[in-house]
Amino acid sequence: MLGFTPFKKHANRFQYTPRYYDPQKEAREQRRAELSGRRLEDADKEYVPGQYIRTQREVRAARRAREAREGQMRMWKMVVGIALVLLFLGILYPRLADVFLRVRQQPATVAVDEYDEFDPYAPITIVPNDYQAE
Repeated sequence: MLGFTPFKKHANRFQYTPRYYDPQKEAREQRRAELSGRRLEDADKEYVPGQYIRTQREVRAARRAREAREGQMRMWKMVVGIALVLLFLGILYPRLADVFLRVRQQPATVAVDEYDEFDPYAPITIVPNDYQAE
């Protein structure tokens, strides 16, 4: 019974220190309170009829405005993408096609002289090595 004494000045206290703090959870709870019409600023005020409806209407209007902006941005991205494709087709594609056609039309420059057929009995040409060891 270590640490036990009947003559304590105060009772044992549970000293709880939170291990984890989640700011996202608090932000979520605050946002839910705002959406339902319960805010800390409005806690001391008296209920006004229709305040929950007004709050929801404002939130809905803000969401629709945000979605409209996102739709406009999506449209602009599509316009830029189409412009880039047309630019490629109008400027770069003819040049690339011309390069490939030129390569295709040029005759092959392979030396076709004595190497037409392989002759296993032909004499071997020996080339001297010019390497000089020091």
